[in-house]
Parts: sequence; structure tokens; C-alpha cells
Amino acid sequence: MNRLIALWRKETLALLRDRHGLAALFVMPVIFILVMTMALHDAFMPGAAIDVGYAIVDLDGSAHSQSLARRLNKTGSFRLVDTVALADTARQAIRDGRYALALVLPQGFGERLLAPAGADGQPTEPLTLMVDPTLNPALQLAFRNQTSAALGTLRADELTRKAGQLFGLPTAANATERDWPDEIVSVAVQNERSIRPPSSVQQNVPAWLVFAMFFVVIPISSILITERQQGTLQRLASMGLPFRLVLLGKLLPFFVVNQIQAGLMVGVGMFGVPLFGGEALVMPQGVGLLNWWLVAAAVSLAAVACALLVASVARTTQQATIVGGVGNILMGAIGGIMVPKFMMPAAMQTLAEFSPMAWGLQGFHTIMLRHGGFADILQPVVQLLAFAAAALAAAVWLNHRQTA
Repeated sequence: MNRLIALWRKETLALLRDRHGLAALFVMPVIFILVMTMALHDAFMPGAAIDVGYAIVDLDGSAHSQSLARRLNKTGSFRLVDTVALADTARQAIRDGRYALALVLPQGFGERLLAPAGADGQPTEPLTLMVDPTLNPALQLAFRNQTSAALGTLRADELTRKAGQLFGLPTAANATERDWPDEIVSVAVQNERSIRPPSSVQQNVPAWLVFAMFFVVIPISSILITERQQGTLQRLASMGLPFRLVLLGKLLPFFVVNQIQAGLMVGVGMFGVPLFGGEALVMPQGVGLLNWWLVAAAVSLAAVACALLVASVARTTQQATIVGGVGNILMGAIGGIMVPKFMMPAAMQTLAEFSPMAWGLQGFHTIMLRHGGFADILQPVVQLLAFAAAALAAAVWLNHRQTA
């Protein structure tokens, strides 16, 4: 036990000497949390307005074409910038960046609103949507869907009016002007254990905390490889210290660093993000807070073990920096750290299940968003601990093989 305490003291002193490395472990995730929380703020807001401008090119000039334009403008999701008379004018405006979309209503649109395609012997001219090619395809699809919905309600109004005339039923004086409930309001369905709907800060604080914890690969590998090159590990081995004890000596100091990171990141989410106009992080209370710390501890053990494995594989600090840095970025990219998992395609969401960072993030979200108990976080915690055990075992085996 005395030898282990002595190793802990040695590692702590070595860690404190690397002030630049310590600054990177604490400053970098704080910056990421603040920037990404504000950048993704609207992505987590149900019904948030889309700041994309569009124009209407009304070549028909009928009451029906004007009604369709009003219905589109009424949704509020996209911003009507202009109404022009020529398609070439709208095309040039899109090239100039004045707006991103232009809907062309062809001549005869009102007359053929209810006519089947080709019923009058003339080909039906479609509505044309001119698009800035740099616009997100999801936004293009959203505008097309809104146009289809507005067109559907316009046709329903016209059918109702004509049916009323046919059967002698009373109709509204301005049927084409009548309002329909076009807007759909999103309402989060919460269970009795929910804290609140997910927000940008609840995604980014735990996400970048997990990423920061795994970034201890840089200082750990630097210390371990330097000791190997300077013969420190050989001297410790000659004193009868097994390599697994050396690894345990490095485990505790960096575990403590990870817990300090956790406290700092939570503080930034609760008090720093609101200073920039974001929503404050809401933390669980009581047993929920203990479960949250259990997840943080499991992530920390997995991160430190992974770093020790990288340091055992690499021969130089440059190799460790490249392998550890690239590995962390890949695990973060597929694990929902940099891009929220719900924004990924199905194949990437399946791939995320193999990332240790995704396991940690899942555990945090289970507690923070669903108020999950110990049984709910058991799977990700066990996965992280199994990963830590496997990484430590591999590190010990590699060192034994190298010294044999």
C-alpha cells in the first residue's frame, strides 16, 4: 500500500508540472460547451422559426394563386422576402443571395386548380421551385411539404365552395380567404419521471465532458512514454514493482482530474451558459445525482484505461498523440458527441453503439432526461467498466511482452 501511495504522489507531481496539458484538459471543453451549446440552440427548440427567405413568382395573378401565396406566408416557418413578376428576376436574386427559394406559380394555375391532369387536352404545367444549391436538402424538402399542404387546403376550400353551390348549401363569402389551422405545434410528452424536454445544454455538457475525459490520453501517454525512454519503468521493475501496480499508480491522479473536469463542466452548464443567453443545465437531485456520478466514474475509468493502452502501444509521444487524438475524434464523431445521435442516419446510429463515448453519453442522458434509476444505467456502466478492464489487461499484456 505504501508503494502505491508513493506512486500516486509521483504521478501527481508529474501531472502538476505539465501546466499546458492541464490547461488543455480544462479550457478546451469549456470553450466547446459554450460554442456548441449556442450553435445548436435552435436545433433543440420545437417549432423554432427557420430563417430562410423565399420569393413568389406569380405568373397567374388569379385569386387562387394569391391565396396560395398568403397561406404559405401564414405558416411563418419560412420568410417571404419578395413577390416578383418574372422568373428570371427571381433566378438572378437567388444567384445574388437575396433569398434561397422561389416558387413559380404558372399561368392558368387558378383555372386548373381542380382539373385532372390533361383533362382539357393541354399538358399541366407544374409548380416550379427554384433553389439555391447550397441550401440544406432537409430545408428544401420542408418547403416543398409546406407548399403541398397549402395547396391541399386551397383545393379543399375550393371543393367545399363548389359542392355548396351544387347542393344549394350556404358558403362563406370569401371561401378562398378562409383560415385553416396550418401550423402544427410540437408538445413534448413527458412521463412522471421526466425533468424537462431535451435542450442544447443537456446535449453538449455531458457530450463534451465525455470527450474531455477521454482526452487524458495526451498527458498520460506523454508521462508513460517518457518514463519508458528514460528507463524509469525498468528501474521500478528492478525494485520488484509489477507493471499493473504502476498502472494503478497512474489511474488515481487522472481519475481525480476527470472528476474535477466533471465539476467544472457542470458549473459551466449551470452558470456560464445562461450568461450567453442559453438555457441553464438542470442536474438531478438526491439518488439521481449519485447515479450521475457513477456514470461519470465509469466514463473516467474507461478513458484512463484507454489512454494507458494507447501509451503502451505507442513508441513515441508523437505516435501517442496521433493515435490517441485521431481515436478520440473518431469515437466522438460516431458516438454522438460532435453531432447529436438523432441527427445521424440510421447506419451511423447503429455504428454509434460501438463507441465507448456513446455509452457514457447514453448513461448521462438516461439520468438527466428520463430520471432513470440505477437499473436504467446499468448497461452503459457495465459496458464502460468491461471496456476499462479489457484495456488495462491489454496494456499489462503488451508491457509483459515487450519486457520478456
